[in-house]
This record gives sequence, structure tokens and C-alpha cells, in this order.
Amino acid sequence: MKKVSFAEFGGPDVLHLVDAEEPHAGPGRIRIAVRAAGVNPVDWRIREGQVLGAHPVELPAGVGLDASGVVDQVGEGVEGVAIGDHVFGEGADTYAEFAVLSAWARMPEGLTFEEAAGYPSVVETALRLIREVGVRPGQTLLVSGASGGVGSAVLQIARERGITVVGTAGAANQEYLRSLGALATTYGEGWVERVRGLGGPFDAALDLAGSGVIPQLVDLTGDPHRVLSIADLGAPDFGVRFSGVAGSVPDALAEAVDLISRGKLHIPVEKSYSLADAAAAHIDSQAGHTRGRRVIVV
Repeated sequence: MKKVSFAEFGGPDVLHLVDAEEPHAGPGRIRIAVRAAGVNPVDWRIREGQVLGAHPVELPAGVGLDASGVVDQVGEGVEGVAIGDHVFGEGADTYAEFAVLSAWARMPEGLTFEEAAGYPSVVETALRLIREVGVRPGQTLLVSGASGGVGSAVLQIARERGITVVGTAGAANQEYLRSLGALATTYGEGWVERVRGLGGPFDAALDLAGSGVIPQLVDLTGDPHRVLSIADLGAPDFGVRFSGVAGSVPDALAEAVDLISRGKLHIPVEKSYSLADAAAAHIDSQAGHTRGRRVIVV
């Protein structure tokens, strides 16, 4: 089978499309014929060799955590899923023609494979951040870098829970944020004053872009314990938590299915790439300014 792999840490140029042995579904796992794989910032952070305790790497390594596809192997002890089912979920080395998943759910009706591949890690992360930052219904949440996949999910899930959301993003994504129920403004010079003009006090804040705004988020909330980052490894220097360890992916997938089925969650696919163009997908992901998700189509 074809698989994207890297033999050394580095830039996008270390990614290569190689011939590899097919993986097989062990106990408690399923294998899918991959139709699409989600492109997440954690993918290129791992490729660069950033120290992420939840994702130890042994080289050479594959790439990708999220995928959607058709079940073609069911491991020992697995119940409730059959060969031929259309599923989406999380596993390992998903930029490939076949991948093993450790958590999955049946795809909601009407969702394409491309769309489905963009949800697993994104929804788990969004749910985890909302839970860990402790924001509650009736309160106000500030989201820095709100137009990407995680931000798109945070805005919609928070609004569904009765939380007021203020989001920052590039000028081209202002209407997109508003369409998700957020009060929106641009980042860049003067952004703190613009944010204050939209509301407050801010009960919590999330840093999703790693753009060096941690001190300002602490100032806006009044407490570093009310701020959480998934993008700035230097956040602890300011007393702010860095959240990098996933919670329950099966629970997140179940909630995603419920929200999608009720029309409460939709994350658009901004751009699709082939396996051979994985490096380009990483370059675009690292550049930011994403509206929704990027996916690899197999």
C-alpha cells in the first residue's frame, strides 16, 4: 500500500510517499480502507520533532491521527461494527491507503468522507478545552485564532451550551466567525482594544494559534488559570496551562455524531490534497489562516 512517512525530523520536505506493508487490526481495533485523513497541527508538530508527550515517535514514522473510510477488518473483541461500515475516528498513520483505528463511530447520514475526516481530533480537542478552562453557560469565552478546525468546533459547541463567544481571526474570516455565532474581530495591532469593545468581562480565553498573545489573554481574563493554550509551548512561562493530552475520543465522537445529526455542528473543508501532496498540506496548515479543515483524500 501507499503511505506517507518520514525518516528524520524536519520540514515538509522530509515527507515521502512510500510503499509499506499493510497494517492489521489487532484486538479491540478495526482497519479501514482510508477515504480521507484529517490534517491537524499536531501532525506537523510531530514531524518537526516537537516534544509532545502524548505522541512518542519512533523513526521512520507514519503521519496522521484522523481518518474516515470503509471497515475492512474487525479485530478480536470488537462488537457493533461490521465490514463495509462507513466510519470515522482516530488511529495512527492515517495518511495511507489502509489504517488501523483505536476509536471510531459510524458516519452521520449525509456526511461525506472528506467532511468526516476533519472531525475526530478537532471535536475531542474542543470539548476538552471547554471543559478544562471551566467556562459555563451564561459566561463569555474569548478565542484567539478562531477560524480553524478547533476554533470552528469550539464556537459552535460553546454557543450550543449558552456561552457567549468572542473570536479573533484574519479579515477574510470575519463573516465566517459570525456565521458560527461569534462576535468577531481581527487580530493584529489594536486587537485588545477591539476585543474589549465587543464585550467582557471575559471569563475564560483560549489560544488556538500560538501567535504570542498569552500575556494579553491573561490581562483580559485577569487570571492565568482562566487561559488555556494548545499552540504555544511557552504558555507555562506565564502560568498558563498547555493542553496536549487527549481525553476520551469515543465520547467525543459520540457527541460529534449527536451534534452533526442535529445540525448543530458543521466544519467546512477548505481544501483537499492527495497523498502525494502531503507536504503542501503541512505547509498550508503551518501558515494558518484556515477556515475550517484541510484533509488528505486517498
